[in-house]
Amino acid sequence: MTAATTGPSRRRHDREILALAVPAFGALVAEPLFLMADSAIVGHLGTPELAGVGVAAAALSTATGVFVFLAYATTAAVARRIGAGDRRAAVQQGVDGIWLALGLSVGVVALTLLLAPWAADVLGASDTAAPYAVTYLRISSLGIPAMLMVMAATGVLRGLQDTRTPLVVAVAGFAANIGLNVGLVYGAGLGVAGSAWGTVLAQTGMAAVYVVVVVRGARRERASLRPDLTGIRASARAGGPLLVRTVSLRAVLMIATAVAARLGDTQVAAHQIAMTLFSFLAFALDAIAIAGQAIIGRYLGASDVPGAKAATRRMVEWGIGAGVVLGLLVVVARPLYVPLFTPDPVVRAQLDTALLLLALTQPLSGLVFVLDGVLMGAGDGPYLAWAMLATLAVFAPAALAVPATGAGLAGLWWAMNLFMLVRAGFMVLRTRSGRWLVTGAVRG
Repeated sequence: MTAATTGPSRRRHDREILALAVPAFGALVAEPLFLMADSAIVGHLGTPELAGVGVAAAALSTATGVFVFLAYATTAAVARRIGAGDRRAAVQQGVDGIWLALGLSVGVVALTLLLAPWAADVLGASDTAAPYAVTYLRISSLGIPAMLMVMAATGVLRGLQDTRTPLVVAVAGFAANIGLNVGLVYGAGLGVAGSAWGTVLAQTGMAAVYVVVVVRGARRERASLRPDLTGIRASARAGGPLLVRTVSLRAVLMIATAVAARLGDTQVAAHQIAMTLFSFLAFALDAIAIAGQAIIGRYLGASDVPGAKAATRRMVEWGIGAGVVLGLLVVVARPLYVPLFTPDPVVRAQLDTALLLLALTQPLSGLVFVLDGVLMGAGDGPYLAWAMLATLAVFAPAALAVPATGAGLAGLWWAMNLFMLVRAGFMVLRTRSGRWLVTGAVRG
């Protein structure tokens, strides 16, 4: 441990990490609550309606989730400019990212409207649920421009070292979503369509708030609000590798679900519960990663390599420590949360094994998430893309072999742990190499 990570410097890093990570965690948790609220409200309409919304939600999250690079790439680019002391260029970079989000959303909306029946069929919607899935998906697609704009604008504010505003907007949006859903589903009698319209309106309101915030910032810094093709192309180039990374990551999760489905109904039920917990734990660890994106981008923009290294060391300590705590909670709190998911003793028996394996890997996950955020903050997207593709190449055969070997759900979760171990190896190798420490307002 060097002097850079002890005493006052350590406390300064702690304050900075917590100031960014805690609000980021709140915002991350608020986002999936949109779909959870929809499901809870629609669930009282009937089983086919709930099944339809469930299928549509899966399709919608996939269609928009791959564009999370709009937040990640924008955070890193804006933070670099802030570190270099050029706030006007930082805001301009954010404006370009928002225009990119709008441009991408046109194609996504068109494809979603066109392919909604096909998506419902591919995702296994029954004949009774399919009409509701198509209705929800087509109406919800109209909110995709707002969703992508929110991603990009969130990245702008994170790059500006502000994670509190996204938290406030996310909480307000969640509250508005519940009110609109209840009013439109039951008050107006619109059913599933009302739920979709409520979410679209809430998302549009969130996007409008972000637009006001960014426009005010642009005017204050005298940055242009007009679309700049050069800046938009630069944002797209930075985001391209992160798109590859995200698609590869989603492929891992899809393969895991497909393998669990082949193992049997009991196994896939236990797997889905374990994956729900996996996702929630990921939000907690990803909050530190988001802090890493903003902090490392700023340090490298300021050409402060020692500061970037010291902050990285401290965030790694936070990530591993948080992973240890979360892993222990997964094990110790099982009697409290498992009954909330299933009363089936057979499913619980399968789930116990998966949860122990999930808990085992949490400290490693903490390391992976933090270093992932650090490398994103450094703008090291191409390496992250290749590393995730290579990790997918290792994971896929290991997971696909599970049904043939008879290893069951335990075998699948050992494969998931292998995925995290390989990913950690790539992250550690890169950070130790120092090749990610590229300084300056723009990564060359």
